[in-house]
Amino acid sequence: MSYEVKNEQLVKWVAEVAALCGPEKIHWCDGSQEEYDTLCNQLVEGGTFKKLNQEKRPNSYLAWSDPGDVARVEDRTYICSISKQDAGPTNNWMHPKEMKDTLNKLFKGCMRGRTMYVIPFSMGPLGSPIAKIGVEISDSPYVVVNMRIMTRMGKAVVNVLGNGEFVPCLHSVGAPLEPGQQDVPWPCNKEKYIVHFPEERSIWSYGSGYGGNALLGKKCLALRIASKIAKDEGWLAEHMLILGIESPQGEKTYIGAAFPSACGKTNLAMLVPPETFNKTGWKVSTVGDDIAWIKPGPDGRLYAINPEYGFFGVAPGTSVKTNPNAMASCAGNSIFTNVALTPDGDVWWEGMTDEKPPALTDWQGNSWTPDCGRNAAHPNSRFTSPAGQCPSIDPEWENPKGVPMAAFVFGGRRNSVIPLVYQSFNWSFGVYLAATMGSETTAAATGAVGTVRRDPFAMLPFCGYHIADYFAHWLQVGRTTPTPPRIFSVNWFRKDANGKFLWPGYGENMRILKWIVERCNGNAAAVESPLGWMPRYEDLDWSGLESVSREQFYELTSVNRDVWKDEIVSHEELFVKMYDRLPKEFLHIRQLILSGLWRSPEHWEQFNPIIED
Repeated sequence: MSYEVKNEQLVKWVAEVAALCGPEKIHWCDGSQEEYDTLCNQLVEGGTFKKLNQEKRPNSYLAWSDPGDVARVEDRTYICSISKQDAGPTNNWMHPKEMKDTLNKLFKGCMRGRTMYVIPFSMGPLGSPIAKIGVEISDSPYVVVNMRIMTRMGKAVVNVLGNGEFVPCLHSVGAPLEPGQQDVPWPCNKEKYIVHFPEERSIWSYGSGYGGNALLGKKCLALRIASKIAKDEGWLAEHMLILGIESPQGEKTYIGAAFPSACGKTNLAMLVPPETFNKTGWKVSTVGDDIAWIKPGPDGRLYAINPEYGFFGVAPGTSVKTNPNAMASCAGNSIFTNVALTPDGDVWWEGMTDEKPPALTDWQGNSWTPDCGRNAAHPNSRFTSPAGQCPSIDPEWENPKGVPMAAFVFGGRRNSVIPLVYQSFNWSFGVYLAATMGSETTAAATGAVGTVRRDPFAMLPFCGYHIADYFAHWLQVGRTTPTPPRIFSVNWFRKDANGKFLWPGYGENMRILKWIVERCNGNAAAVESPLGWMPRYEDLDWSGLESVSREQFYELTSVNRDVWKDEIVSHEELFVKMYDRLPKEFLHIRQLILSGLWRSPEHWEQFNPIIED
């Protein structure tokens, strides 16, 4: 051990894990650059990493995983609360004793022939009252180097921890080595478990070396375990980006936004405003792209931190056109997983350039050409990059107090039904809209186009306890917060009768964000619709944009009574699973929305404003 560890509970736990897993040696990670470089070189020598072209992608590496270990495995992810009811209908459950019996057998000797790495890490700025400390034990050097980018990691964390509490996180790839046995570039096991014990605040992960299965600070601690801690302590752990929007007058407003996958979340987190907005002095900054921890402040507002230290971004579809800030973030000092390799030692993935390269080595190590009929990069391929490298990173992103939240925005990918934007009447209506949000699936995913997959708060795979209790917790936070953020719904993906998107999206989303910010600050008008407050055409800033006509805007914001009655009825499919714990407020809100639709014109739109604010 290269530094002193005073936490007796940590020393005892490490000894217990070593006795169970039987590693060849133990390494306490110090988080230094020297340690990182040594492990990266070791991964290169072992065939796990390829060092990329130093001129094109300095200090960066490429890894290709086992084809059977490429994504989160939700069917092998468990919430092992003592009571099955506490896990709820949306989580896999097994009794903790039964699961521990299973895991102890798997972990017995699982690190034989390998180094056991002890990885102390902080989710959030060191010493922040909102941050939490975890310690991950892993037999994967790939995990160590990724955790160094994704978290504050090493000796400094142990110093802050002292004799305090930490979340123990145990991980193994499940591939012990016999004496003289040659290792493989990507060790893993066909049998996989990602297990959370909410009462004892611990995580065990076995068999996978990939992403959130193995980087246990990310979804496992930052969402599943943290959401339960947050419920018990009166705060929120959310699958939510945080961005700052600064007006030409220098007024900074922070908002959080939650979206299911494939809805442009990272693009929004690093949004580049249209040129007309840049010229007038509007600025957008990034606090976080994926997770927000939100606690009440002494002034009656909610304050949020990004608990992560890096980005673990989906590569396909990311380009200089769609997200220049993300591309700049991974320009160097990054780790790429399951993307393609160019002949000159750089990386490539689908959507990165308009023109496909003439030849590549794909993510499985095979020769690739544009006409070969398969993807060069895996659809879930990733880049791990330091958040501090992002050009749009907010000056306050490491403020231990967090940033004050003015609004929460929720949205999914809906071809119709959901308007471009609306503001909930109040907090309770906002919780209902977030609880019922979802995205329409593709034929490739479900065999049927247009099936709506509900993803409440974009937290369906990540809530560490009963989802109905989670809804009730959100309602309670609103009751106990003197100045709660306002809640909005957005839908960038509405289409016309010909199947074309009505809204241009990307940087033009700034026009909607500007209205949201101005609503929060009392500077924007709206009309009352059956669902909430909406902007009129003249309430948005259209400077520099001629592709959206007034008629298109009306179509984007229209609310069809009959379609919405069907939408309200369809919410029952989700709610019936949790009828015994569903907040009673939801039943009243449904009735109020239905009565509002009934009182409104058959096809409400802004030709018929009801009430002006």
